[in-house]
Order: sequence, then C-alpha cells, then structure tokens
Amino acid sequence: MSGERPRAPDMQSEPPLLQALEHEADGVEDPGPEDHHTPPPAPAEGRLARLTWSKLLVLPLVIALALLGTWLWFRGARLDSIARNSLTPANVKLRLRQHIELTVISTFFVLIIAIPLGIALTRRRLRKAAPVAMIFANLGQAVPALGLLILLVIWLGVGADTAIVGIVIYAVLPVLANTLAGLRAIDPALVEAAQGIGMSPVGVLLKVELPLAVPLILAGVRTALVLNVGTATLATFGGGGGLGDLISDGITNQRMPVLYLGSVLTVALALVVDWLASLAELLLRPRGLEGQA
Repeated sequence: MSGERPRAPDMQSEPPLLQALEHEADGVEDPGPEDHHTPPPAPAEGRLARLTWSKLLVLPLVIALALLGTWLWFRGARLDSIARNSLTPANVKLRLRQHIELTVISTFFVLIIAIPLGIALTRRRLRKAAPVAMIFANLGQAVPALGLLILLVIWLGVGADTAIVGIVIYAVLPVLANTLAGLRAIDPALVEAAQGIGMSPVGVLLKVELPLAVPLILAGVRTALVLNVGTATLATFGGGGGLGDLISDGITNQRMPVLYLGSVLTVALALVVDWLASLAELLLRPRGLEGQA
C-alpha cells in the first residue's frame, strides 16, 4: 500500500503490546486489523460479547425466586404485634438502605486506600515497606470482626462512622494483596520496553502496568464487596443500623420471621453485589486478557 510506514521483516514476531508501545512512541496509530491478521473486536462489541445470557439471567432469576418465595411465606404467616412492628415496610426499607449505604461508603474508602497504597508499595523507594504494610492489613482480618467493632466503639463511640471504620479495616486486605500481586506479576521486560521507548513512569504505570494488573485488582474488589455486605450486619452492635438490626431483633425477641427476613435480605444483597461485581469484572477487563477470565 502506498504511503504505508515500512516495517521490519520480523515485526510479526514481536508481542502485540510491544508493537503498540512502539507505534505510540513514534506517534503512529497501531496498524489496523489487516496487518495483524487477527482483527480484535470493536471495544463496545467485544466487551458486550463477554456477557452471556447465563451470566446475565441465571443468578438474578434465582434471587428473584427466593424473594418471591419469602414474600409468599410472609403472606400466610401469623405475626404478633412485636413482629409486625419490626417488619413494617418503612422499617425494612430503612434497614436495607442503611445496609447499602454502609457497604457503598466502606467500599469507596477501601478502594481509595488500598489501590493507591498497593501501587506505592510496588515503587522502588517503598518496596521494603510492603511486608510491614501486609502485616498490618493481615491484622485487620486476624482480629474477629465483632471484637474489632467493639474496640472501635470503646475508642470512637457509637454510630455509623465507627461501623464504617471497622468494615474498612476488615476489607482492606484482599484489595491491597491483589493490587500488589497484580503489579508484581507483570513481566519486567514489558516495563523495560516501555521505558526504553521513552515513556514516563506515570505513562508506564497507566498504560502498561495497571491495565495488565486489572484482572487481579478487580477480583480483590469483588471479594471486598461481598465481605463488606456480610460485615455490615455487625454494625448493629455499634449503633450503625442496617439489616443486622432485623437479625438482632429477631434473636432478642425470639421472633423467627424477623430473623428470617433479615437473613434472607442479607444473603440476597450479597448475591446481587457479587453478580454486579462479576459483570463489572468482565466489562472492565482489558482486551487481550480475556483468556485469564
């Protein structure tokens, strides 16, 4: 083709990532599918193609059937005044909203703490501090969650803020550990190649290291989300609210319908969060890494 940039004879043998880095450094766009002989899918089409009907529908249908069965059971259940007071629609919606807020806020703080810290601990100046940071992160999960929450209540007082601090401490480990593992698993030759063509350290991090580490980081985030849903039930012992209030009321007052509803909603919420995280994991996985799914 006239006007095409001449290529070395062994260009086809170079790894695709190195080819992309060389073209970017030269200010030339990556050659089209005609030159690679293995045309990649368009970004939108390729990512949407990862979502099969089974991944989209099976788990939501199971959750919907479980909730429908719970609703049908409650329609025929005989509730006394204590159970009815605990299971009013306003109270159930309030506890569910509080639980979602605890999960979302705590996960947000886990992400802004664990991912930047994991990146920093893989840099040359702070690599020696990584074992110390992992010791402290492991302590967060080595201590029983309820005991940790009680200690925080003694120190910080009762309230949702205290519960969020406890949930964050408990969920930092999987995200931090996976961030470190993902960045450490990158082939040093790829980093050296990126540096050799003149990319800055920030460019290497954003365009080479983080994209390759995304699958492991997302797996850690998914684990932390499910952990946060479960740990948030303990917020009731620190005055943080949530679905744990329904479970606690059911145990204290010996009202099994209240305990049953609180447990079912907690399990359903955990499954929904895990399902959404699995879809995000598929959609955010960079092209070329589908084989690691």
